[in-house]
Amino acid sequence: MRIIEPKISVIITAYNEELFIGRCLRSIISQSLPSSDYEIIVVNDASTDKTEYALELFGDSIKVISNANNIGLPASINKGIKAAKGEFLVRLDADDYVNTNYLNFLYYFLEVNPEYDAVACDYFLFDDNEAWIKKCDSIKRPIGCGIMFRTKHLIDLGLYDETFRVHEDKDMKLRFESKYKLGHLNVPLYRYRKHENNITNNEDLMDYHEDKLNIKHSNS
Repeated sequence: MRIIEPKISVIITAYNEELFIGRCLRSIISQSLPSSDYEIIVVNDASTDKTEYALELFGDSIKVISNANNIGLPASINKGIKAAKGEFLVRLDADDYVNTNYLNFLYYFLEVNPEYDAVACDYFLFDDNEAWIKKCDSIKRPIGCGIMFRTKHLIDLGLYDETFRVHEDKDMKLRFESKYKLGHLNVPLYRYRKHENNITNNEDLMDYHEDKLNIKHSNS
């Protein structure tokens, strides 16, 4: 019997996301694309809360990779990419969620615009109670998720730089756009949740890796 591979791989990394992972997964499971067209890979980065139990509730609808030790966001993303089967790949943070047409619209954009190697959609900013704050332009205010890539290009670039605990998305975007073309879909398909536990609230960590980023790309 012929095995049909998914067209799209969705990578979700999770560390102690028991409060939000269910909302995230329900949104990506309920996409307008047929479920056979995409796979959902969740990398549980050695969570110490009830994230593992929350993932078990979704059964065979997701594939779970469990890290024995906490290895950080970029290394976990890379594990997900290496396990991915789809021609296209998109990230979703475990504390965020998406519109039902998230995958369909991004996939269709790349299908009908082969001159583009990836596409970023806009997003709504919400608080942790899912109260709307504002609509954001992903080009003016980029985030690490809400971008669909052609998987082969991420592999060609050597995947994410695992030395970045944060700003791994900025590093990838700089490397990606030096070689490939990123499109923009002006539709807010992604829902970015702003809350007190966002890693971006750690100013010292953000500043340290911002300096590291500038040094790495100073001669680019």
